[in-house]
Amino acid sequence: MSDAFGTVASGTGGVWRVLRDDGAELEAVLRGRLKKGDTGRRADGSMRRDTVATSAQTVKLAVGDRVRLAQDASEAWTIEEVLPRSSRLARRAPGGGRGERVIAANLDQAIIMFAAAKPEPHPRMLDRFLVIAEANALAPLIIINKIELVGEAAARATFADYERAGYPVHFISVKQQIGLEPVRDSLARRVSVVSGPSGVGKSSLLNALFPGLGLRVSEISESVNKGRHTTVGAFLHPLVQGLGATAGAIVDTPGLREIGLWELAPRELDQCFPELRMAREGCRFADCAHGAEPGCAVRAAVEAGTLSASRYDSYLRLRAEVEEQELQRY
Repeated sequence: MSDAFGTVASGTGGVWRVLRDDGAELEAVLRGRLKKGDTGRRADGSMRRDTVATSAQTVKLAVGDRVRLAQDASEAWTIEEVLPRSSRLARRAPGGGRGERVIAANLDQAIIMFAAAKPEPHPRMLDRFLVIAEANALAPLIIINKIELVGEAAARATFADYERAGYPVHFISVKQQIGLEPVRDSLARRVSVVSGPSGVGKSSLLNALFPGLGLRVSEISESVNKGRHTTVGAFLHPLVQGLGATAGAIVDTPGLREIGLWELAPRELDQCFPELRMAREGCRFADCAHGAEPGCAVRAAVEAGTLSASRYDSYLRLRAEVEEQELQRY
């Protein structure tokens, strides 16, 4: 049989579930030479980055990877090649290692969902999610559910800082079916990772938008958001049958709060805050940390009320955390 192409949906114990482009679902194993890291080379012999494992013990294949498949003599499917990635979501290697473990690949955007109430929103947690998305070069989209509990005007006031920063924010009510169509349009034809605190209605929203998905309520919340998850086990849910040109997918990932910041240098953190990214151009020093330095345009904007004091405080707290992580690495 000729080669086929597909997208990795999940994997355990060296067996990977792959969604073939024609809609079929199958199980495949990595070809032996891939486990040894002998593929992913360019024509000139140089190694292509982010393609395959460096050893049989450290398989770099990730959920979301595009792969080339073939059948062996027994008609079992093998993964012959891992195609180059357009993006990745990574975390520190387990066991205190200095490398990274890729959780998911080829993502288009990060959907970050909070509730207007029940549970009460915590802006600093939202800021952390946004920084993780920015640090991984994923376009963030904020969804605020349960606006029926407080009213849309109050919800918009609570999250006004994020709209002012330039983030797209959808205010919705899954219960009352308010504002769902624009969200559906934002998910269509994209591969999205969805995260947020437990209880905000992530699975309920996805089931309402895509009835065929059949997610258990709280399935994504329980697997994505809790710090007790220490293993990497992402899962890709196709929004339509197969993953063709008009398809989309949701990627469920464990421990999103714990990833993304570990490899971020302190000097890069302000680049993960859009409003700071613009304001910093006026700082006297190019390496301004926006703390006590003279001539800091960011601090001046906060004092003038043109930049959110809450967002600035989140930046300072996260910078202290990233600086501590850097000290631990070295």
